[in-house]
Amino acid sequence: MALHHLRHAPLALRLARLPHLAPSPPPPPAARRRLLLLLAPSQHPAPPWRLLSRPRALATAAAEADDAGAGGNGDGDGFFSEESTSWESLGVSDRLASALHGAGLARPSLVQAACIPHVLTTNDVIVAAETGSGKTHGYLVPLIEKLCSKSISAEDGNSQDITSGSPNIALVLCPNVMLCEQVVRMANSLVDESGEPLKSAAAVCGPKGWPIVRPDILVATPAALLNYLFDYDPEKRRRERFLRNVKFIVFDEADMLLCGSFENQVIRLIHMLRFDEKLLSRMEDSGKEISLGDTNEYCEDSDSESAELSVDDEENEDGLVQHRPVNVENAHIGAHKKDWRRVRKVYKRSKQYVFVAATLPQSGKKTAGGVLKRMFPNAVWVSGAYLHRHNPRLERRWIEVSADTQVSALLDAVKYGLKSEVHDTKLGPNRTMVFTNTVDAANSVSDILQRVGVPCILYHRDSSLEERAKNLQSFRENGGVLVCTDAAARGLDVPNVSHVIQAEFAACAVDFLHRVGRTARAGQSGIVTSLYTEANRDLVRAVRQAEELAQPVEKAFSRKRSFRNKLKKQALHKSTALLS
Repeated sequence: MALHHLRHAPLALRLARLPHLAPSPPPPPAARRRLLLLLAPSQHPAPPWRLLSRPRALATAAAEADDAGAGGNGDGDGFFSEESTSWESLGVSDRLASALHGAGLARPSLVQAACIPHVLTTNDVIVAAETGSGKTHGYLVPLIEKLCSKSISAEDGNSQDITSGSPNIALVLCPNVMLCEQVVRMANSLVDESGEPLKSAAAVCGPKGWPIVRPDILVATPAALLNYLFDYDPEKRRRERFLRNVKFIVFDEADMLLCGSFENQVIRLIHMLRFDEKLLSRMEDSGKEISLGDTNEYCEDSDSESAELSVDDEENEDGLVQHRPVNVENAHIGAHKKDWRRVRKVYKRSKQYVFVAATLPQSGKKTAGGVLKRMFPNAVWVSGAYLHRHNPRLERRWIEVSADTQVSALLDAVKYGLKSEVHDTKLGPNRTMVFTNTVDAANSVSDILQRVGVPCILYHRDSSLEERAKNLQSFRENGGVLVCTDAAARGLDVPNVSHVIQAEFAACAVDFLHRVGRTARAGQSGIVTSLYTEANRDLVRAVRQAEELAQPVEKAFSRKRSFRNKLKKQALHKSTALLS
């Protein structure tokens, strides 16, 4: 009931008559009553953690984390791989290893050590690991290595590929503009002795058009890529060339891309890329050049499995999507459905697919994990040690509040995070992130903090891309307090955030995991303070119980159901049992 009420009565409405607060004294009781926050039950510290079971699939990262935690290297509390593991030992060239050292990456993380050798092969790879575990470099490093190796092979004339004269491109798909630009910066930061990127990266998203100079790594949102391949390429020249040259495809934040508004776009792109694999296989068998324009089977194959899913989305400036049809010529809506696995067995592979996510629910056929199991049954899975679980480097503070203590609790939590004793000054300026569920709530919290003399920065979807980029850069460089919605919870890498405050408790398990994952990243420690009211006791108890039992958090709550709906179902079962 509390979550439903919050959606219709946001914090801004509760603060309409909030008096101007003096910088030093706490706000009066009347003002406290006007702040509605969602918080969580008991103020007792959470009990120590024990990892009772390991995530599914490859246990490499989990096993090495256990060894490190038991007294291996002791560096980063199980974040870094053991000292004997170097970039070179993973199959990375000396040139790329030198670039990594130059970027401050002296040693791979556990997740990077587990996934890089697999991405360096031709296998499809699914990397599901906790936030802040180094997943982005986990796929960028092997992709750059493979692109460099293929460049050298082509120069030497050793390539046996029928399309050896074509440049190889790595495609990285991301759900929003900010994440696209972040991946581009990370890729271009790996430079050679002359200061030039080993392999160039460029973004196609938001206002950024198709790059004039072909990059080695193209980072795009699905909507922007489809629009440029179809709307701005009516003769299919760019589309055919591009699909032929793409050899490596990465889906960053894969759980988000495979669900909701992105699903139609991503499924269509996968079909297009897979059909090009079939054409390349036929070319090798026949020795003849075959283009997309030479056959009508493209439409049947690329649209068949998702014929009922129309690509009707266009990217807006937020990096999200809005409705707009994309014209796909000769689309056969009633085409016969093909069998993905049969296609994979019959046709020779020529592209590699890599899926990366910090949350990857697998319970149910429609979850991202369930979709990947069906579509890529032979993919190699790499799981992080703390996927969907409590991070031992994380200190949790649970604070239940009443109407009279809500504002004071928020201010105390902010001040607690700003104390020098809870922040390592060696890590640079202090950074605190305060999460709310709505834009109105973020504006209200920002207003409260500024009235009591606490400067803060706003980050939410109603701000322009330029304003968000500017605010995020200011937060990275100068620290302080960032008041934000879940727009800042996923994918964005802000180093050394020491404190995360949930001013409003997350509405689902996925949002919860991404929020708390903004701190305690890359081997550092962090604090999460979750505020909650009496109405949220049951949902917080469920989260804490999952933590205490070392169970994945998503076991307690489904991605597509709110905490409230899950609890209502549990209550119904209890009442039915009592009546029977």
